[in-house]
Amino acid sequence: MGILARFKDIMSSNINALLDKAENPEKMIDQYMRNLNSDLGKVKAETASVMAEEQRSKRALNECSAEIEKMQSYAVKALEAGNEDDARKFLEKKSSLSEKEAELQQAYSLAASNAVRMREMHDKLVSDIGELEARRTMIKSKMAVAKTQERLNKIGSSVSGANRSMSAFNRMEEKVERALDEANAMSELNAAPIDDINDLTSKYDNTPDVEDELAALKEQIKNKE
Repeated sequence: MGILARFKDIMSSNINALLDKAENPEKMIDQYMRNLNSDLGKVKAETASVMAEEQRSKRALNECSAEIEKMQSYAVKALEAGNEDDARKFLEKKSSLSEKEAELQQAYSLAASNAVRMREMHDKLVSDIGELEARRTMIKSKMAVAKTQERLNKIGSSVSGANRSMSAFNRMEEKVERALDEANAMSELNAAPIDDINDLTSKYDNTPDVEDELAALKEQIKNKE
């Protein structure tokens, strides 16, 4: 029964807690499954051996029982034939076989009990391995989701960093534009003041002479005549 020691230890512990301690849970659980399947092969061989022993014991018991019935039958025939001594010998053989039958019955009962226990342990191991296979698939799926989430977190950190960089860039751009506006304002303040009197005098300097325009109009009319 020592063949089930590792299986018993694993099944009685929290496999998730064991995986938490592993550097690579996926590789560790695969190794557990390989170990269990290897144990399953050994348990199958041991179970088959125990079941074979049960069958051998049963066959020996049946053969002994058949021989007892045979001696009983011969004893009856001997008496019917009037051969009491022969009948006695057959009955003595029957008695000897009956003692052997009791021993064979005890051996068979033990072999049958062992076969039942081994078959139960074999079936439980098969069932538990099937359950662990399903849990392995679930754990690996969770690991894949966790890795994806980890990548998303890294991408999110990069995006956050880019957003911070953009925000800083915008602040620098606003600062430059503010400095440019201040420089332009200062340039306007430093420019020479506009002399409005020059514009005002030029307005009157360019006023047309009415007498000159009247003389020109007369000249045009005279030319038409």
